Amino acid sequence: MKTFYRIIGQGMRFGLALIAITISVALIAQETDYYLVNGVIKDSKTKERVIFATISVPGTNIGTVANVEGEFSLKVPKTVKSSEFEISHLGYNNKKFPIVNGTSSKEKEYLLEPSSIEIQAIVVRPLDARKIVEGAITNIDNNYSEKAVALTAFYRETIKQRRDYISIAEAIAEIYKAPYHYTIESDKIKIIKGRRSDNVKKADTLMVKMQGGPHVSLYLDLIKYPDLILNQEDMNYYDYEVVDVVNIDNQANYIINFKPNTKLEYPLFSGKLYINIDNLALTMAEFSMDLSDPQKAAQIFVHKKPTGLIFEPISTRYLVTYKKINNRYFLNYTRSEIKFRADWRKRIFKTYYTIMSEMAITERNFENVNKISYKESFKPNLVLADRVNEYFDENYWGSYNTIEPDESIQSAINKFNKRFRKQ
Repeated sequence: MKTFYRIIGQGMRFGLALIAITISVALIAQETDYYLVNGVIKDSKTKERVIFATISVPGTNIGTVANVEGEFSLKVPKTVKSSEFEISHLGYNNKKFPIVNGTSSKEKEYLLEPSSIEIQAIVVRPLDARKIVEGAITNIDNNYSEKAVALTAFYRETIKQRRDYISIAEAIAEIYKAPYHYTIESDKIKIIKGRRSDNVKKADTLMVKMQGGPHVSLYLDLIKYPDLILNQEDMNYYDYEVVDVVNIDNQANYIINFKPNTKLEYPLFSGKLYINIDNLALTMAEFSMDLSDPQKAAQIFVHKKPTGLIFEPISTRYLVTYKKINNRYFLNYTRSEIKFRADWRKRIFKTYYTIMSEMAITERNFENVNKISYKESFKPNLVLADRVNEYFDENYWGSYNTIEPDESIQSAINKFNKRFRKQ
């Protein structure tokens, strides 16, 4: 776990600086070689939006993830021999819909039916929560890829000061994902295309950057990096409890709560693990860091800060999901959100920041997988927002699948563009 903190601690970097206002605007390519399917996913009964649902094309490795508003956009190449796409989410039955070219002028609704689990079908093993988690660890070799795979991913990172977005960076990345019995250092990331939009108020004197880019999202792969939560040596530090059963991908999953039962020199975590009842595969995890000792937690996140600045983390939220393909599970989506307070000693300056990063795997290639060389790989010590212009291309979206921006993000960009033009 200490190794993980060394890596994840690179995720934010602070320094004192005044930043000039810059912006890069990317144009969406008008491609005709794919079908565009878009809309919003909702609960069929409550009509509430279903967030972070997985959208995929059966029989292919094409997919994406819905945003926090339940909205999605899926690009399906016309060469694909499939007439349907599928939507899945925990607590709902998987549902297929026809692939029909969409339009951005009208929001189409896709409704999911809540699932129900028969109690008789789930009483198949003793509900000892710790033993279930131990079983998930023991079965990693059976449940996850034993071969290397090439992944295409969409990555986004944002930084907010209070309610205003001050930095947005996005990238299409290629990932060499080594087999799960290898160490995480075997994984490599290569940035294909990227863009950014920045807006920093002139009164601001604190520059906040996120170091590591897509690496931060990749390190949330709990199966590849078990020292975070799934380390058997650390299990004595946690209490586990089976609290419910939920449907994920039309299969029953235990929901296991876990929380620390002791204090260590480094913070522990609390959250929920979703474990398949039949094969004991971890399919999803939601967790957060114990912030009962803010100073201890602050030492993990801050790589560099000016003298006199008080940094205090307020909340953290992490999410990781896996998708089953051909009886093996693969990384599907990760999300990290950290909120903190910055306060200057003896100065009238206090503000709040939120740093978010998310990564969705949009394509997987199992054949002819080539390693990414060290020279062309994106290094964990780099800041994507500083380097993204090296990968900029005004037509870079093309037929790549991405995550739809949240309405608030899009509004922030539009408002900033208007201010920028006036100036």
